[in-house]
Amino acid sequence: MLKCIKVRDYTAPHQLTFKASTDLFTAIALLLEHRLSGAPVVDGEGRLLGMLGEADCLRGILSGAYFEDAHGTAGDLMSSDVLPLNADSDIITAAELLSSPNCEQLPVVDAGKLIGQISRHDILRAVRDFAQNAAQSAD
Repeated sequence: MLKCIKVRDYTAPHQLTFKASTDLFTAIALLLEHRLSGAPVVDGEGRLLGMLGEADCLRGILSGAYFEDAHGTAGDLMSSDVLPLNADSDIITAAELLSSPNCEQLPVVDAGKLIGQISRHDILRAVRDFAQNAAQSAD
């Protein structure tokens, strides 16, 4: 059953993280370079502080445009109401959270530290692998 598949088994290691002090324009350049829509913001211990996404960056730029001084840091602009997913959660829990229209990926933590992210794509891979294994077992 899909509930036996753990989130940790399909978590992608984080490709990019930001410190709270990362400058807005540095963050934008890195998101573009890595072709990501967002990345976690972590403290020096690797604990998740929030997520900085494209919409957060746009809000920072727009805010700066109004005052003719676009600047800020990842810590200033990040979304801090991020719900991290525990690595030992089952894949169904992740699928339920990721089925929300505004949620494309979730940070994954183990013992309070960020270990990566899981996306809708990762959930679909888990389902495909499960179905293939079930079909092979039935043969």
